[in-house]
Amino acid sequence: MCLIAFNWQNHPKYKLIVVANRDEFYARKTQSAHFWQEDSHLLAGKDLEAGGTWLGIHQNGKFAALTNYRDLANLKTQAPSRGYLTADFLLQFHTLPTYLQNIAPRAATYNGYNLLTGNLSANELYYFSNYQNQIRKLTQGLYGLSNHLLDTEWYKVQQVKTKLAQALAQNQVSAGELLTLMHDSVIPPDSQVQQTGLSLEKERMLSPMFIQSPDYGTCSTAVVLVDWQNRVEFTERLYNTPTREPVEQTFRFEIG
Repeated sequence: MCLIAFNWQNHPKYKLIVVANRDEFYARKTQSAHFWQEDSHLLAGKDLEAGGTWLGIHQNGKFAALTNYRDLANLKTQAPSRGYLTADFLLQFHTLPTYLQNIAPRAATYNGYNLLTGNLSANELYYFSNYQNQIRKLTQGLYGLSNHLLDTEWYKVQQVKTKLAQALAQNQVSAGELLTLMHDSVIPPDSQVQQTGLSLEKERMLSPMFIQSPDYGTCSTAVVLVDWQNRVEFTERLYNTPTREPVEQTFRFEIG
């Protein structure tokens, strides 16, 4: 994912509300959310080139999501895929925070990342970035994450947090309403464009919540709703389709 906002233990109906846009090169081979062959209880998209995932939830209550930390000056050409971190947590028998403690010593072998891991059955959610190297257990609240540290005040992060807060205040928390919320392609004034080492033209292109360009952009949006009875609703809207017409799919199950 490249933009995530989530409301954690801060709503009367839902313990977790996640809205997320996945930005990628349109040509990269990926698979939309599905129950994996490796584990039929894991619902996630899949990167068909490296084998990992950007966001997934398991029927045992494990949840994980990942964003890249953009640092062009320190890219490692032989680094392992960051999507392995989420897939490994979701597929294997790992507990929290032990999993994060185990990956911390080798965090520097990867290119920059932000990792959310949770055990929703135990009401636990953690954040870890290899640019901060600090395991943080998250308390209740509304958070935003893009390609820098958690709650960095980038334009798109501020926008998505504001929009999600307004939706919650107005009780607009259906999947359809939240999917629409994420389709905001407004480019901010140059004074509000993030600076990560790219040209201003590219920084502008990457600055809105919903990204559009000839070869790179927002390929899908996911909405994950988990209520206090551990019922899950996972909706995905795909934009990178052969006809470029959006396609939606919804999955529902209970955490057991």
